[in-house]
Amino acid sequence: MAGPIDPRLLRRASATRGFLVAGVAVGSATAILTLGQAWLLSRSVAGIFDTGSLDGLWTAALLLLAVFAGKALLSWLHQWIAHRTSAAVKSQLRRDIIGARLAHPVDSPATTGGLITLVTQGLDALDGYYSKYLPQLVLAVTVPIIIGVAILTSDFWSAVIVAVTMPLIPVFMALVGWTTETITKRRWAVQTRLAHHFADLVTGLPTLQVFGRAKAQARGLKETEAAHVRETMATLRVSFLSAGVLELLSTLSVAVIAVTIGFRVVFGELDLATALFVLILAPEAYLPIRQVGVHYHDSADGVAAAKSAFALIDAHEPDSVGVGAAAKLVFSEQATVGLDQPQLSVSATVPTEAGPKSGRRPAAASPLLTVRGLTHTYPGTDTPALQPISFEVAAGDVVAIAGGSGGGP
Repeated sequence: MAGPIDPRLLRRASATRGFLVAGVAVGSATAILTLGQAWLLSRSVAGIFDTGSLDGLWTAALLLLAVFAGKALLSWLHQWIAHRTSAAVKSQLRRDIIGARLAHPVDSPATTGGLITLVTQGLDALDGYYSKYLPQLVLAVTVPIIIGVAILTSDFWSAVIVAVTMPLIPVFMALVGWTTETITKRRWAVQTRLAHHFADLVTGLPTLQVFGRAKAQARGLKETEAAHVRETMATLRVSFLSAGVLELLSTLSVAVIAVTIGFRVVFGELDLATALFVLILAPEAYLPIRQVGVHYHDSADGVAAAKSAFALIDAHEPDSVGVGAAAKLVFSEQATVGLDQPQLSVSATVPTEAGPKSGRRPAAASPLLTVRGLTHTYPGTDTPALQPISFEVAAGDVVAIAGGSGGGP
């Protein structure tokens, strides 16, 4: 995909747009609850040290319990919306893929084995994209901004450290993402090749058995399977290493904030309640961005499968041939033998989506292909194999030109 969110998913799947809107709302509510959690904890602990009393602790504990319950409810709601969105998008993509294949059963670029792998295991990997990666991506946009503003209003120097160190995480994420994308593409290619090999082997198994070559294909199948295992392990290796890099970077950033706050508390430049408030919020500011990098690997297979799906769908989408109530494409070609043969005239009527000025859309019309004077004469003969015929083909119709035995070349 060209970016974190493929625009083709937004165009084709309205569920994705709704999910993003809901994600922003849930992320904002989560950030607000996180602020409440940090404020309650910092004030409660600082109050105990200042007064030496546990008065009011039960009230703070009940409020914290309500905050934890609210965050758990929002997390469940976000995951529920994500799973429903994933199911809707996968269903729509599968319909589009099958429709594209049925519309062009002969010249489709996808083989049977690759198509089966794509619509089953391939698109199923989008669950990780919608249930893990995309929710964290939305949280990474909303939560750090809200928490960063809260830190800025409490402690200026801690906010400066956050502002300087936080952009380093997306930089490392981009570097790791490029490597992961390359490895994932290679793994998807090996997986597709394995599916093609297995499908071809099953199709040609009767012929191979006749000639005694069935067992000889086991070696090639094992080699392809071993390559798939190697590429899968390489992907997992990069995932673990990248997660470690992001964890180390965020941990060091929080440690810098903690050290500076500790010195200022010791020298009396910062009160305990504010120090605890900032210390509790600092990891929460880095957490969503760090989780985006971790969960990106969960979505890598789904991203690669979605790119293959869009390539197959877009390859069979009709081009726009005009603007208006209808567009016509007409061409003529002289017959191959003699100038007295009738001309071939083909016209395609393609309805557009434009409606009248009132804004009301007219009733949808089906595309129509009209053929007039179709004929064909094979080289080396003067007798037309196909006499001039005329017919019309509506959308979804399948037309076969049949003849008697020996009528071909």
